Order: sequence, then structure tokens, then C-alpha cells
Amino acid sequence: MSDDLLNKGPRDRSHISMGQRHEVHYWTRHFGISKDELQRAIEKVGTSAAAVRKELGLGEAHK
Repeated sequence: MSDDLLNKGPRDRSHISMGQRHEVHYWTRHFGISKDELQRAIEKVGTSAAAVRKELGLGEAHK
């Protein structure tokens, strides 16, 4: 099943999929970080958006 490329954000906002270009774009803009920073955070704590948010030291404002 392919993704709807017109969708501007992830369907499941609890996890981050680095394999989906639109999701990477969404999360890097949402967190205000680079793709490399996002990748490093995911490698360290996994794909949970909450865990990545915590790893980046971002508070509830980035929910």
C-alpha cells in the first residue's frame, strides 16, 4: 500500500518513519532540526515521537 503523497503529515503521530519523505519533512520542520539530527535521535531512542522529543530536550510546545 502506498502513502498518499498529498498528505502533509504522518498518519500516526506517535511514531516517526524515516523511510517516508513527507514524514521526515514534517518532523524536521515540527522539531526545527535537520534530517541528520532527527536520524541521530531516532538511532539513539527509537521511532517514538515522544522519545525523540524528550531526547531533543523539547517540551510540550512541540506536541
